[in-house]
Amino acid sequence: MPGELSKPHAKYEADCNQCHEFFRKTKQNDLCLKCHDHKNIRKDIENKHGLHGRTPEIRNKDCNACHSEHKGRENNIIILDNQTFNHNFTDFFLQESHATVPCTKCHEKDKKYYEAKSECVDCHKKVEPHQGKLGKQCNSCHRASTWGDFVYDHGKTKFPLKGKHKGVRCSDCHPNEQYINIPKECIGCHKGDDKHKGKNGKECKNCHSEQGWASYKFDHDKDTKFPLDGKHKNVICDQCHKQTDEKRKLKRDCYFCHQFVDAHKGLYGKKCQDCHKTENWSKQKFDHDKTDFKLEGKHEKVRCQSCHPGDLYKDKAKSECYACHKQDDPHAGKQGKRCNDCHNEQGWQKQIAFDHNLTKFPLLGAHAGLTCEECHSSGTFSEVKINCYSCHKQHDKHKLRMGEKCQRCHFSTDWKVWEFDHDKQTKYPLKEAHKGIACERCHKEVVKEDLKISSVCYRCHAHNDIHEGQFGRNCGRCHDTKAFENVNMR
Repeated sequence: MPGELSKPHAKYEADCNQCHEFFRKTKQNDLCLKCHDHKNIRKDIENKHGLHGRTPEIRNKDCNACHSEHKGRENNIIILDNQTFNHNFTDFFLQESHATVPCTKCHEKDKKYYEAKSECVDCHKKVEPHQGKLGKQCNSCHRASTWGDFVYDHGKTKFPLKGKHKGVRCSDCHPNEQYINIPKECIGCHKGDDKHKGKNGKECKNCHSEQGWASYKFDHDKDTKFPLDGKHKNVICDQCHKQTDEKRKLKRDCYFCHQFVDAHKGLYGKKCQDCHKTENWSKQKFDHDKTDFKLEGKHEKVRCQSCHPGDLYKDKAKSECYACHKQDDPHAGKQGKRCNDCHNEQGWQKQIAFDHNLTKFPLLGAHAGLTCEECHSSGTFSEVKINCYSCHKQHDKHKLRMGEKCQRCHFSTDWKVWEFDHDKQTKYPLKEAHKGIACERCHKEVVKEDLKISSVCYRCHAHNDIHEGQFGRNCGRCHDTKAFENVNMR
């Protein structure tokens, strides 16, 4: 004996006839197949199927070429490496997703490899969503890559899938795995999507196509007497066709549809097309310049209701400024009702025609650039005083010690520009030490009109009197205006 048999064959070690027939070596394969009742293997070899029959390299070999014996008890007579085994030698090629599936997923423990079933439903029955209603030939629709990769050709049925239908899931049309007696009419599936709620009938295909609900075939311009232009092109059907009666004829006048959005509330009549266009309500075609009141300047953008608040045909609008702008009059009517004497249509503050130089207060110097409101805060104009102090009280640095007649010294060009000749304009010329002295040194008391003050020396120089009043108050008898130190006794 060339060596010990493996454990499975150890009991036949003393009986060589179990595997060998004297002088007939070619009969060994028959004994192998007979002993183990390998009917499936014999059949595969005869029909050229399976691992043992598909390829000539294996089919024409003797059994012991792969299943060697007499190599010891621990020898494995089945030479099969799961890591390197080429499954393409079998009748079940491992393609796409199957190529990454572990062997144990299909080949159960303690069962022969050839006992593994090859039908899709044998492995995927638990995840099969059709509940067996589509049979067991999963590969007639699905590929091995993924369940979602379909190969079923719906075009061979009585309902070819076109347009948007191509991307629809099977379950959307075949709920509860129902594949028989499925309606082919649009309304059968899309009744819940019918935005018309049955008002336009059930023949969806008369207007729509498989390309999408927004893809209309109905030509309103050719098929009706109301061509859709301007904003009407984008209006959805239900906005005009609101009634349930499909045959009901709609009126073609604007007011029939737009009476509920009439900003004029019926005051301008029902002939909307006289003023408005179908492109936009705000785009008006009415030419107001052909009326007795041409719209210019600010009037061009004024809303109709601002001048025509009542019935357009019964209430005639007045053309005088004051009729519309009475509430805007800041003068409270004190300047009369002829607004156009000073103002124009460009704006209340634009190019005011009023000549202030014709009044008692001509605008000179810095006054020429002032706005009206800076002096006329109330807008009535007549109540404003023309004396300087009424406007420039806050600018008076003298605090009324020089009176309210600012014009005595200052000019209208600028406060900083001033001139006053004390020698010529008063009876008290400023000489010697008195020259250049600040006005407030002598003018200490608040006055309004009269600036007359005492010219007696002692009035200002009492605090300088070292004689303490013993020589009287006429300092000029001894002193001159150069300095107190100069004494000229006469």
